[in-house]
Amino acid sequence: MKKILFVCLGNICRSCSAEGVMKHLVEQAGCEEDFVIDSAGILSYHQGELPDRRMRAHAARRGYDLIHRSRPVRTEDFYHFDLIIGMDDRNISDLKERAPSLEAESKIHRMTEYCTKFTHADHVPDPYYGGAEGFEYVLDLLEDACAGLLVKLR
Repeated sequence: MKKILFVCLGNICRSCSAEGVMKHLVEQAGCEEDFVIDSAGILSYHQGELPDRRMRAHAARRGYDLIHRSRPVRTEDFYHFDLIIGMDDRNISDLKERAPSLEAESKIHRMTEYCTKFTHADHVPDPYYGGAEGFEYVLDLLEDACAGLLVKLR
């Protein structure tokens, strides 16, 4: 069983969407029992909240139901998960600072490492302060990266 944790800053846009997209893909592939998929944020500011309403609306139009409640990254996540996937450089740096060991640090990866179509993308940008096109672009990147990740893990 592969255990994956997606991480962004607040866990209300990017990481919860990555969780929703990945869960959808593994369900479509009929391999839900092979994965544990979750998401978390660097900050606990939005703890307990649903994903951003705009992100939920854009995701729903693509068939994703984002119901995750925001939570912060915890030390035990580094022991529980096989892959901890950050959305941008700041997330990666923050995760590396929190990693309790070199072994835990080796579990940290960048979401765009798994892109097969958007190979020019070096991060998943935070759409929070932008418009609709930002949310759509994030979903495009996440669909690509999650599909690439699933292929790599199967």
